[in-house]
Amino acid sequence: MASKPVTVGDLIHRVASSCLSNRLPCNYTLRDSVDSDLDDDDDDPFADAVSSSDKYRRSPSAAEVEVEGQQEEEEKLKIWEEGGQEEERKAAQGAERARDAEALMAEVFDAVSGLRRAYAALQGAHCPWDPDKMRAADAAVVAELRHLARLRDRFRRSAAAGHIPRPNPSAPPLREAVAPYEAALDDLQRQLQSKQAEVDGLKEKLAAATSRRNGRHHPSKANGPGGAPTADLFTTCAEQARAATRAFSAHLLHLMRAAGVDVAAATRSLTKIPVSSPQLAKHALEAHVTRSLLGGFEHESFYLDGSLSSLLDPAAFRRERYTQFRDMRGMEPAELLGVLPTCAFGRYAATKFAALLPPRVEEAILGDGEHRRVVNGGTHPRTPFYGEFLRAAKAVWMLHLLAFALEPPPSHFEAGRGAEFHPEYMESVAGVPPRAGAGMVVGFAVAPGFRLGNGAVLRARVYLVPRGGRP
Repeated sequence: MASKPVTVGDLIHRVASSCLSNRLPCNYTLRDSVDSDLDDDDDDPFADAVSSSDKYRRSPSAAEVEVEGQQEEEEKLKIWEEGGQEEERKAAQGAERARDAEALMAEVFDAVSGLRRAYAALQGAHCPWDPDKMRAADAAVVAELRHLARLRDRFRRSAAAGHIPRPNPSAPPLREAVAPYEAALDDLQRQLQSKQAEVDGLKEKLAAATSRRNGRHHPSKANGPGGAPTADLFTTCAEQARAATRAFSAHLLHLMRAAGVDVAAATRSLTKIPVSSPQLAKHALEAHVTRSLLGGFEHESFYLDGSLSSLLDPAAFRRERYTQFRDMRGMEPAELLGVLPTCAFGRYAATKFAALLPPRVEEAILGDGEHRRVVNGGTHPRTPFYGEFLRAAKAVWMLHLLAFALEPPPSHFEAGRGAEFHPEYMESVAGVPPRAGAGMVVGFAVAPGFRLGNGAVLRARVYLVPRGGRP
């Protein structure tokens, strides 16, 4: 067969078919091929076909494309592996922080438990009273509180350094979380103060009981020949009366704190003395109790009636008073008033109780006015509080009987506010006498003094303040 002549149209058709049936290199198009064909030498009819064939041979092979794909996959896997490692590292850090926080919280709970045990030991040392155990328990409580403070500082430093995760903003603040524990601590402190006041009252009772026992066991030292009243016996009874009034005032202060009454405000209302400290409140209450019970001491019946028996027959009156003193000395006041509620001592106790506690104060401390209603009805309550009051009232009543049994009767005196301190006639309730020229004056009188017929002086008890100052 004769070969068909090759024309330009056949060449163009071949080249176009080759371009359409084979993959062109990137950015290489048919238009570019045609343009380049037009730019080539027109004399060579095979130039376009040869050029297209060369370009087809320079296109990437399948192996090269597969290698490039593997490299891209490896890069993607490497990125995924790096991301996974970062997530694992963050998870490990979070777990470590959580373990640190859990360990810290465990230490906090252990410290709080230790604080509770130490405070329980401190309470146990109060009853029975044991000073050594008190000191050891107090040191243990302080040590536990310091441990908690160190844990708090450790938490703050760790949080600042990023070792412990910051609290969630949506979580309650730390102050709200700690508030219940602070309230419980305040309540424990109030209970501790109440227990301390109760302990002070028990100490005063012990001192009064010891004084009474010494007077009973050694009557020869107090009574004169033939059992006549003496100045020494009066001094002993005066100390017993002071101890009894201190014990009752401490008990009253304990009840105020237990009832949640503002002690400073209540004391100011009762005594008209500006109170600024618990110790001052104690002395101010003692002054109020003493003033209430000794009011009218200079009269033979505390101004309960208009009797003048001491003027009509002084000797018989003195003998009668001393007989009443000896008869009543061994009696319990509650038992006596249970038999004779309207006797002279019963009228004295009812009158002084009304003067000692106004109705509003009685309701605030005792919860109601039942005591006053019973007393106004002509009888006397059988309650622990009224029993404490009767012990103090009996001590003052006994002192009054003995004072009018002596010849001449003792005269009592009281230091006025702002008076100069004289150690011969006054003693400071603080227990430490001021130095000479210290410029201390009387802030208020706590208990009156007595001048006896033999010239002896029972000094008045006063609360001292700097000159120009206020209690």
